[in-house]
Amino acid sequence: MIIAKYLKPANRDFIRFLLVGVVNTFVGLVMMFVLLNVLGVSYWGSTFIGNTTGACVSFFLNRSFTFKSGVSCQKGLPRFFVIILVCYFSSYFISEKMIGMFGYVLALDQGLAQNSSVLLGSGFYTLSNYVGQKYVVFRKMTAA
Repeated sequence: MIIAKYLKPANRDFIRFLLVGVVNTFVGLVMMFVLLNVLGVSYWGSTFIGNTTGACVSFFLNRSFTFKSGVSCQKGLPRFFVIILVCYFSSYFISEKMIGMFGYVLALDQGLAQNSSVLLGSGFYTLSNYVGQKYVVFRKMTAA
């Protein structure tokens, strides 16, 4: 009915966003875990480099496939990276603090706590990033 009419485009966008997210999250997480566990890069360095790698894939796929946006790279890229940075720092900061609190209670060792924090942060990041991309970066402009 009326509600379904308004939800369908949003659902399609979100499903496409999730498909793109599977690709860029996989790329980003592989990068993070290799950097963190194999190369010994710090938590923040690993998550930052991993997310930056995924973000590069994300911008172009979301622009063309998810939101089918005509936003120029000149306008879209600065907004995109501001949203990425806000989502990154807030998501991984919150996840690190949450796992820190619960990890202490559950007596998690440092490695498991960091890996758990990366996974939780990825979930927070995905949700907040979708909202930012949809409503700030690739929003549909209405005629004035």
